[in-house]
Parts: sequence; C-alpha cells; structure tokens
Amino acid sequence: MAHTPRLLLFASLAVSAAVTSSCSSPSKPQAVDAPVRIRWARDPESFDPFMQPNQNAVEAQGLLNGGLLAVNPETRRYEPFLAEALPTVSYSGDSLTLLSYRLKPAAAWGSGKPITAADVAFTLKLIFCKGVPNEGFQLQEAFIRDIKSDPRDARRFTLVCKGKAPDYVQASGDFPVLQEAALDPEGRMRKYSVAEFQGRANASRRPELAQVQQLIAARYTAASPAQHPQQLGGSGPYSLKEWNRDRQVIFTRKKNWWGDKAGSSILFQAKASQLEYVIIPEESSAALALRSGQLDVFPNVPARVFERLKNSATAQQKLAFYTSPTYEVMTAGFNTSRPALHDAATRQALSRLFDAEQLRKASQLGKGFRTVGIISPQEKGKYNDSLALLPYSPSAAAELLTKAGWRRGPAGWNRQSGKSPAQHLHLQLRYRAGDTNYELVALQFASAAKALGIPVALAPTESGVLRGLLQTGDFDMYVQSIKGNPFLFNFLPILGTPAIGESNLTRFASPAADQLMLKIAAAESSTERDLLLRRFQTLMQQQMPLVPLYFVANRVIASKAVAGVNVMSLKPGYVASTIYHVAPAR
Repeated sequence: MAHTPRLLLFASLAVSAAVTSSCSSPSKPQAVDAPVRIRWARDPESFDPFMQPNQNAVEAQGLLNGGLLAVNPETRRYEPFLAEALPTVSYSGDSLTLLSYRLKPAAAWGSGKPITAADVAFTLKLIFCKGVPNEGFQLQEAFIRDIKSDPRDARRFTLVCKGKAPDYVQASGDFPVLQEAALDPEGRMRKYSVAEFQGRANASRRPELAQVQQLIAARYTAASPAQHPQQLGGSGPYSLKEWNRDRQVIFTRKKNWWGDKAGSSILFQAKASQLEYVIIPEESSAALALRSGQLDVFPNVPARVFERLKNSATAQQKLAFYTSPTYEVMTAGFNTSRPALHDAATRQALSRLFDAEQLRKASQLGKGFRTVGIISPQEKGKYNDSLALLPYSPSAAAELLTKAGWRRGPAGWNRQSGKSPAQHLHLQLRYRAGDTNYELVALQFASAAKALGIPVALAPTESGVLRGLLQTGDFDMYVQSIKGNPFLFNFLPILGTPAIGESNLTRFASPAADQLMLKIAAAESSTERDLLLRRFQTLMQQQMPLVPLYFVANRVIASKAVAGVNVMSLKPGYVASTIYHVAPAR
C-alpha cells in the first residue's frame, strides 16, 4: 500500500472488524492467484500524481506511487515508506525547522534504479514548477523552503521548513516522490534551489530558470501522466496495465517490487497479482454483480443496499459485511462569487432549509452523526462543541432573508441595492448524477426552497463533466462530500483564496480566513492549533461558504472467496492491496 496524496484535513483511522464472524478463522486460508475485482462507481478520469479529480484517482495513486511517509491503518500513525525512519527534528534560530531524512536502501524504481535524494529534490522543485498542474501540492508543501542533500550519502537529505509546527513531520513526507530521470535526465533543475522555484530568491537567474521550467513543463505535458502514469516511473507496488474508460481499470503487481524486502508492515503488503476495478455506476447492478460472483469487493455500499443484503440468508452464505465510522462529511456548497450568494446573511438563511437530521436518518439508516463543521465530533478538543447544530427552520430562513434585504413578491424573492441591478433569488444546484445520497440532499433542499418561494433547478451532472463546471463556477450551489485524514489541518486547498478555480469550489475569498488557515497550518503546539481550529469553525459557521450536514458511515461487502479485507475510516474505506483470493473451504 503506497502513498496516497492528502490535501484535506481531519479524520481518524480505524481498522474495523467484520460485522459477521467470517473473517476470523482458526487456520490461515490458502492463497489462490486470481485477480481481485473491485467495484468503482465512477472512472478515475486521471492518473496524474499531482491532480486527482476524484477519490478513485486518489486510490489509484496509492497503488502507483509512494511518498516518504504513509499512514498505517493498523497503527493509525504516519510511518516510513520510502524513508528509512521518521525524520529527526532540529531547529535553526527562531523560525526554521530542519527535518533530516534517509531513504531506505531497498527503495527503487521499477527499473531497479535506486531512489535517491536527487529524486526528492526534483519532485519538490516540480511541485513549484510553472506550467505543471501542481497547485494543490503547492499549497500543501509551501512550508518547505529548501532541501539540502548530503554530498557523502545519496540517500540522505534535510528539508528546511519555515516555522515550527509539529504537523510538519507528517506533512513533509506526504507527497509522491517522482523519478528525476523521467523528466530531467540531464539534471537541469539541480542548478536551482527550491526557493528559486518558489520565486523567493536570486531574481537575476529568473529568465534562465523560466526557460528550464518551460522545458520541464513541456516534457511533463508530453509524457501525459494523466493517461500514461508509467511515463513517470512509480515506486508503488502496482503499474497500470489497462484502462477502458468508464468500464474497467486493471493494475498488475510488479514482479520485483522493492517493498517485498521492506518488512511485514501492512504498508508493504501487495497480495493480489492483479487488481481489476470494474466501473458500475448503478448500485443495484453492482449488488447483482457481487451476488453473482462477478465482483469480489463492493466498497462504499449505500445503507439500504447493505442492510438488504445483510438480512438475506442467501447473501450471508457468500458475503461478509464490514462497517466502520468515517470522517467523510456530506456538505452543500455555495458559489460565493454569485451576487445573490456573495453575502453571508443570505447563505445563513439558505442553510436553514437543509433538514440535516432527517437526511442523516434517511441516507444512513440512523448511522453517522451531525456536526457543526468539517471537523469530526470525535476529534475531542478540536471540535467546537460550543457551537449549535444548524436547525431546519424555513420560518427562520424567511426571516433571515428579509434581514438580508430580500423581499418576497408574487414573482419570488428580489433584492435591490442602490443603483445595482435587481437580484432575483433562483438557484441552480449541481450534484453528481447517479449518487442517491447527493440526490436525496438536493431533492430535500429544493422542496423546502420551493415551499418558501425560491425556485431551484436541479442539475444532476455526469462525474466526468462535473468537476470542470464546479471549478469554473458554473453553478449556484452543489452537493458533495469532503474526505480527509486525521493528521494534517491545512484548509487552504478547499477554502483558501489561492485555490479558487482549482480545489476551492465555493470560491470563498476572505483575507481573515486565509490568515487563520495559515496560522492553523503553522501552529507550534497542539494546544495552539486546537484553539485556532475552534476559532475557524466559528468563523465558517458565521460565513457559511458551505453547509456541513452529517458524517457518513463506511460500509463494505466482500465475497467470502477473498481474505485480507481491512476496513478503515480513512477513504477509500478499505485497503485494496491486502486483499487476495483463497481456496474454497472443504
């Protein structure tokens, strides 16, 4: 199980026991070499290591590439992956943290060539190279100001970081390391520092650096890693064998993967010789494929499908059922750049039209839990329990709209401000087509809004098109879940001004919020960070760029023909690389 890029924030890992007793056996099952077939609801769309448009693309990166560190779902900690150990920490003056790493001697590319500090340095510079689709990682790794290689040891290096945040240890190892030889075999980028790529040093060399960046960016584009990830090498256990868009993605295990020599940790387990992801958008079709033996694993199972199969005596004979809590939060977002939605008062009013409790009960069958923000209530100390849950109250929504300057007339709600054109409150709500949970939220909101005289045009959109429309602001509202991790509290990628047009879909822009998010990411103690997180949740509830509804539960169903199913609360909710086929019981 290799590195998974993590741009989000909050969760808590837990490997779950099956809700059946089928996963505990007195003897170890005999492994059988057969492809493991897993359902994906949508196509990954891209295998670019810097640009993952959806969760399946993120999962694919975990098979293809590795970082210095990775999250071990059994220990619930960041542990060394490419690195030999966690970095040693020292300080320089009052403002710099020095993180010293050494790479594992066994760590190698698919060609067998060792992974060295030069590859790490190349990757960091590539993250800040103009013309490469690296905006999300730039925000995540901006605290790294330089890398110093050890001239006596090609595997040893030190990262120079601005500030003294304890989270730097984890964040410093949380990016995919790429092969220098794939894009810069001449070593052209070695001449320049990370600071120069960040535009912070040596202005006299910027013209020549610009030429190098242009060359490297052109090579990156020509390599087309979104379609051909093998062009960049890859240190993960699998390589892409076949990609039939919207139908199937096949990964094959590397025969001589370096991780086989790295120990018995779950991070270095890659059991199946082939992983086949079958793309089945319809939930009923996926359930039928699982019951008929055409699938081995059905992750992210809707609650009603899960309960129906779990209560079937026939299904119980063939299938094992797994659950765990998650820290995936269902949200509704506003396009804050739209004049009618630009003010927090209007967004506050509309937030009262979501019946979050009934939505949770209907979609999760009583599982999951309400929240005041995108921090989980299970994160004690970080979660702001002094805030009240948003109530469902159409009457309060009408009152707040009036206070925000809206007036209800025969044609609906209108607002006039000075000489500006009159505003009309009618909304377009986008969500991913075929997702019943998203559709449920959209339908409930539209019904409540209609009763209040607010027309809502529902726009279910195919997943391959939706991301681009959201990034360009072609919507008034959207429904989408946010997925994160338990370690890194960097909110800038989803709510920061620099991420507008990329991962900040709400287009929320606030200098005060940006400063607070920077302080959270750079907090020098957990106590300081937790206080800032509580302030942040208060600010977000006041500004309401998005409405947090509820945290969902994780449900996975697997055939009893496979073993090694490890279910966790961090997305994707299971560990694909540990699953393998077993011989039938006698």
